Amino acid sequence: MSVEIDYYELLEVERGADDAAIKSSYRKLAMRWHPDKNPGDAEAEARFKAISEAYDCLKDPQKRAAYDRFGHAAFQNGGMGGGGGGPGGGFSDLGDIFETIFGSAFGGGGRQQARRGADLRYDLEVSLEDAFHGKQAQIEIEVAAACEPCDGSGAEPGTGTRRCNLCGGHGQVRAQQGFFMVERTCPTCHGRGEVIEKPCRKCGGEGRVDQPQTLDVSIPPGVDTGTRIRLGGKGEAGPFGSPPGDLYIFVHVRRHAVFERDGTTLITRVPITFTTAALGGEIELPGIDGERHTVPIPAGIQSGKQLRRRGAGMPVLQGRGRGDLVMEITVETPTKLTAKQKELLRELQETETGEECPGSKGFFDKLKEAWNDLTD
Repeated sequence: MSVEIDYYELLEVERGADDAAIKSSYRKLAMRWHPDKNPGDAEAEARFKAISEAYDCLKDPQKRAAYDRFGHAAFQNGGMGGGGGGPGGGFSDLGDIFETIFGSAFGGGGRQQARRGADLRYDLEVSLEDAFHGKQAQIEIEVAAACEPCDGSGAEPGTGTRRCNLCGGHGQVRAQQGFFMVERTCPTCHGRGEVIEKPCRKCGGEGRVDQPQTLDVSIPPGVDTGTRIRLGGKGEAGPFGSPPGDLYIFVHVRRHAVFERDGTTLITRVPITFTTAALGGEIELPGIDGERHTVPIPAGIQSGKQLRRRGAGMPVLQGRGRGDLVMEITVETPTKLTAKQKELLRELQETETGEECPGSKGFFDKLKEAWNDLTD
């Protein structure tokens, strides 16, 4: 099982974004997450490496075409030129990619290799608490699995296959079109070069049948919306016993009642009374980790001021450390006052000189100057 984050999600662009938009977004993100600007920040270093890898892929038209079609699987087991190859793995060269995308006209003739089963997608919603702690989840999917009676071969047990008469076992047939000789996949054997003598009664010769499956999925701490988890070989079974595809779990983190998330940073808006704002005090706030955090409120704090508790945010995905918990203060004006409270406030108002609120005094002084300039 591996965790993969979509390249477009990493670069914060739409899947159909043009090269200029991708380049612009990359430059902005690279400047934000560069290790030189975030010394000692493991999350920033990991994020910088990830967006650089994403940009390296999407800026190249050939790599991007392969990624759009196959996702991260296009670069596994050797990737785009590493020589890994093989069904369900990477591609040994660009010819393999173009052959897979556009057909055999780009890749030469001959019997086709076993066609890998289709990849599947499953959207999994988790709570913010689950994203913090991680969890083991069970999912149920309906998937084409290898037929048990014929063991995925498509042939009735006790029978086998024979060479295709139409293509002579080559998997390709040729036809003359004007001055050109065109080679196509054999319509009888579908490129296999052989046909089934007696199709399996359960799967009808397909070698696979739809059936429900229950799978265990490990959700690592730190996942976020857009995180992709790959379950290798858990996609659709390939036809006639060929390898299965992969299952991709796309994670969606539900909106939380208290916290908003920005990467590994958790943000919460905390209303306080105007007396606490004026005199100072402290508040107690439960964190996402279940611990209670006592936060001192400095006297004279203003709305919009942010107080930060280091290391009380979300964990770094597949890394070390945690982000921060940010408390954004909102000073709440009272709307229901008793007669006694109103009397006390009037007494306070009578003692005000304007120096208690320099921001307000400065604004009205500037307003007065501007008015005098207009009337002179």
